[in-house]
Amino acid sequence: MLELKNISFGVDSEEGQKEIIRDVSLTVDNNKFVVITGPNGGGKSTLARLIAGIEKPTSGRILLDGEDITDWSITDRAKAGISYALQQPVRFKGIQVIDLLRIASGRYLSISAACDYLSEVGMCARDYINREVNASLSGGELKRIEIATVLARSTKLSVFDEPEAGIDLWSFQNLIKVFERMQEKNKDGSIIIISHQERILEIADEIVVIAGGRIKEQGPRDQILPALLGTASAVGACTQLEKGSEQ
Repeated sequence: MLELKNISFGVDSEEGQKEIIRDVSLTVDNNKFVVITGPNGGGKSTLARLIAGIEKPTSGRILLDGEDITDWSITDRAKAGISYALQQPVRFKGIQVIDLLRIASGRYLSISAACDYLSEVGMCARDYINREVNASLSGGELKRIEIATVLARSTKLSVFDEPEAGIDLWSFQNLIKVFERMQEKNKDGSIIIISHQERILEIADEIVVIAGGRIKEQGPRDQILPALLGTASAVGACTQLEKGSEQ
């Protein structure tokens, strides 16, 4: 279980301290699929980076299974079972896809097992297993490879920052199935996704709406989604819902 307790985060600016996250408290129980949505610039990606340990809160606490991890490094959080998929995946010149999957899994993976993870994200394994994770790969290919590494880790908490960015419609439709299978296979694991996509919102257990650095709404999908889709003024979160699914 992940708990955020009164988390705030700010950065220095010419006008002084600019607060991006303001007193956010949130609990993600085990085996939950939570989608965090809201207007651009509202603090969604910053919150994901705080959970992953890329940023440290200026106040508040982060707990994982009751243990305070607020000051833990990214590495320590990864060892504790937190995976994080970046909005823009990193390129690793000189590292092959098979090596990246083995590093992510923390164990020796056979070629066959590694290919299974690539197949899960809609990639023809034989075309990619020995490719370098470098500039020769498109943004969409990198995104799917990164998601495959998260699958290989099978961690207790997987955080995805706009996983649909840069992928085509066919891949997006299969991405939905990937997330559904993740929940089915990892009964103790939870998923947090930062997304505007209606299709992703529709499969969430819970939806959290963030605007202006604060949680504006949160609750079960059936409670939050109808108002989110039906009201244009619902914290501006619907403006991007259909964008990307046409890519």
